[in-house]
Formats: sequence, structure tokens, C-alpha cells
Amino acid sequence: MLHFPKWKIFAIVGSCLFFVLLAIPSFLTEHTRNSLPGWLPKHSVNLGLDLQGGSHLLLGVDFDAYMREQLAKLTDDIRVKFRKEKVGYRGLSVSKEGDKAGVEFTLREDAVGNGATDVVKMLTEMNPDLEITAKSPLVYNVYFKEKYLKTDRSRVIEQSLEIINRRINETGTKEPIIQRQGDTRILLQVPGLENPEHLKNLLGSTAKMTFHMVDQNVTLDDLQQGTVSTGTRILLGDDKNSDGSPRKYPILTRVMLSGDMLVDAHTVFDQQTGEPVVAFRFNNAGARKFADITTENVGKPFAIVLDNKVITAPVIRSPIIGGSGIISGNFTVESANDLSLLLRAGALPAPLKIIEERSVGPSLGADSIAAGTKASVIGIGLVVIFMVVFYGLFGLFADIAMIVNAFMTIALLALFDATLTLPGIAGIVLTVGMAVDANVLIYERMREEIRNGKLPHVAISDGFKMAFGTIFDSHVTTLVAALLLYYFGTGTVKGFAVTLAIGILCSLYTAVLVTRLMVVSWLKAKRRDKLPI
Repeated sequence: MLHFPKWKIFAIVGSCLFFVLLAIPSFLTEHTRNSLPGWLPKHSVNLGLDLQGGSHLLLGVDFDAYMREQLAKLTDDIRVKFRKEKVGYRGLSVSKEGDKAGVEFTLREDAVGNGATDVVKMLTEMNPDLEITAKSPLVYNVYFKEKYLKTDRSRVIEQSLEIINRRINETGTKEPIIQRQGDTRILLQVPGLENPEHLKNLLGSTAKMTFHMVDQNVTLDDLQQGTVSTGTRILLGDDKNSDGSPRKYPILTRVMLSGDMLVDAHTVFDQQTGEPVVAFRFNNAGARKFADITTENVGKPFAIVLDNKVITAPVIRSPIIGGSGIISGNFTVESANDLSLLLRAGALPAPLKIIEERSVGPSLGADSIAAGTKASVIGIGLVVIFMVVFYGLFGLFADIAMIVNAFMTIALLALFDATLTLPGIAGIVLTVGMAVDANVLIYERMREEIRNGKLPHVAISDGFKMAFGTIFDSHVTTLVAALLLYYFGTGTVKGFAVTLAIGILCSLYTAVLVTRLMVVSWLKAKRRDKLPI
């Protein structure tokens, strides 16, 4: 226990210096960190919402809007199926009875008389998650099964969480807290956010991009009067008419190509005009479909629709084989970047509504930091005094190891890009106390061995050896508790668990190795007959 090979001494001292060096940027301002030489570490601990301020949003997922879209798709699917199977029908539309929404249709008498098909079997084969009920021999209602709706609702929440996470992280913010609350809500906390309106705009867009053909049979008078045939709808565009009103487009409702086949989108500048545009690229399947569409419709206008608004409707001049294209419009650099970001992150499956919005000011965060720092300094200061008073020089060794432990914890938090909150500061202070607690066990064991008449070097060796089992057990049990807190906890509870777990591991390292190295080095240098404890 008292022998340290040179390689081990260099490893322990080197690791301590390394972690101290990693921790230093966390105590510097951002300007100072940026001015450091490139070879020095610049990672710093991210401060949570309660320490640096930021935005708190409680979002609600609009499942009603989502279900309306799903039922509209189901109506189109049933229409296509009936036409394919040559089933006569009328009155195919979305209906609602009480809280239950579905699709209703009426079969023609000749379709039933001819025994055209078993409607229930046909629709069930089309989608096994459908529940078909007959109000009469001719009138049917189609609903989604309750089990499917429950699973689909959970999937929508999880997909929304993932897309929100992508969008927020691409804005450059650090460590947002994004978590589910109940069945329909999502909690979002973004520390240090200076422009919450920009964030709300990003979240408010579903970013659902689709490609449609423009109905060329619709006249200008039809557009003005709003009279279009079935299968066509009128959408507003980004561009303006001569009188300043938004231009209207007659768009065929059939989706020729969906934006979920996009694999990339980024801002570029048009070589002729120099204006910012958005370049996009499809996956292999999307590229083939895009090539087929542009080949079959040369000379026809092709509309790109984002969230029910026509971004652009260029005429297809020639087939586009490469699977990539450009969205042009009245973009600024910021709006083009935002659109690129939204398309890369993917479309939200359902619109989000802001239910609650709160902001935490930087001054309140500064007060929290000051209060936490004051409490930490007082607590650590009292521990330092206690150890020196009760254990003399060896207490000073324990204090040095404790400070190294604090630097190691902060360094690892910075290295893992973790977020520090007020509960996290509490976790650091707690592990600092545990670090000296391990030394107390070792030193008390040394005193006991001295009272039993053992020589100093034997007492030191037995002190570390006999106390190790107790120290290891106490640290492991606390580590298990920290892991359980992390697994079952949320938000700041997880932050506390992370700092506690890292601090425990650092405490075990500093108490067993760093303190022992200092004690053994002192013993070999002084050759004392009595221990100063």
C-alpha cells in the first residue's frame, strides 16, 4: 500500500493537472475563453435555466388537427379503393357522431345488388386498423380502432419530441430540456435563449412540404369567385398580385411527392440574381419519383406547398433527373436558413399550441449563481477548517484532494457537455463532503492502529487497506441511488443525479489514490516516528 512506482506517480499527478486544466475554462468568461490559444481546452459547463435564464414553454399537441388530416387521407384512400374495385358509392365524407369521428359513405343499390364486393372485408384488407360498422345495408361508417388511436397518439408525441429536439439543437442552443408531460403536452426549457419569438416561430411551423400539379383548367374568374372542381383547392402563395394581394393558385389535391423523402436542405445563393434560395435533395426513391413526374409534365407548372401555402410554382422546363432542386422565393438569408432547418429536421406530425410561456431573466440566474456559490464556499470552507483542526497536516492533504475532486467533477461535466443547475451544485457540494468523509474513515483507522502500538508506516498502510472496504461500499450504494435517480427522474433531478454520480467516482479516486500519494510522499521525505493526526 505504500509503494508507488514512478509511472503511477506520474499518472496520478498528470491526471490531476489534466482535469484542473479542463475545469479552468468553466470559471472564465466567454470572451476570455475565445481568446485562449487553440491548443488549450475551451469546454465549459453549460448553465441551466435556473442559473443563466432562458425560456420555458409548455406545448400542446393539436390531435384534433392531426385526426382531421388522417381522416382526409382515409377518405382519399377509400375513394381510390372503390374506383379500383368498381364499387358504386355516394356521399363519401368525414362525419362525426358525438366524440367519435370517422368516414361515412353510402353504397349505390346496383353495387350491392350485383354483389360487387364485401365492403367490410375490402376495407379491412386495405387497413387492418379500421373498424367498419353498417348503419343500414347501404350506409357505412369507418373508424380507426381505439387501440390504434392510443398507439398512434403516443407515436405522435414521441415523433414531435424528436423533431423539436432536432430543431432546437440546430439553432445552436445548448442542452435544452425537452420532455413529455401527460398524454398531450411537451415541456421545453431552453437556457440562455435571447430570442424566444424566433423559437416560437420555428416550433409553430409544421414544415410539411408537398409537391402538387397546378390545375390549368381553372380560369382567372374561377379563382376570383372561388369555384373549382372536386380534386382542386385554392391556396395562397408567397408572391403578390399587382394590387398587393396574395396570389391564388388552383392546386390539385393529389400529392405527387411528399417532403418526407428529402434527405438534405440548405441555403445557397442564386448565381444569376445573388438572392438566397433553398437547395434540396431527395433520397433514391424520391429522386426516381421526381424524375418521373418532371418527365411526364414538361411545360406544366409544378407547385411546392409548405404548410398549405404555395412557396413557388415554377414551370417544368425539362426533366430533372438528379433528384435535387431549388426553392426560390422572396427569401432573406434568415428565412432561407429557417426553411432549410425545418426541412432537414422533418415535419411535425401535428401542430403545436403554446399553452404556457415563462421567461427567467439573466439577473435572476445571476442571483441563483451568487447564492449557490456563497453556500458552496461557506460549506467547503467549514470542511477545510474542520479537517485541519482535527487532523492537522493530514487534514490539509484531505483538503487538497477535496479541491482536486471538485475540479475533476467540473472538468468531467464540461467534457460531457452536461448542464449545471442549482440541484447540480448541491450534488457537487454533497460529493465534496463525501470526499473528506472517506479520508475521515482512513485517518480514524490510522489512529486506531497507532493506539494498538503499530509503527507509523504500518498504521498508514493498514489505515488505507482496512478502510477501503467501507469506503467502497458506501460509494457504491450512493452511486446506485444516483443511477436510480437518473433513470426514474426528470429535468433537474437528472442533473442532480449526474453530478452526484460523477462526484462519487471522483471522490473514490481522490480519497484512495491522491490522498495516499501525498501521505506516502510525506512519510518517505520526513521519516517521522509519530503521525501528525
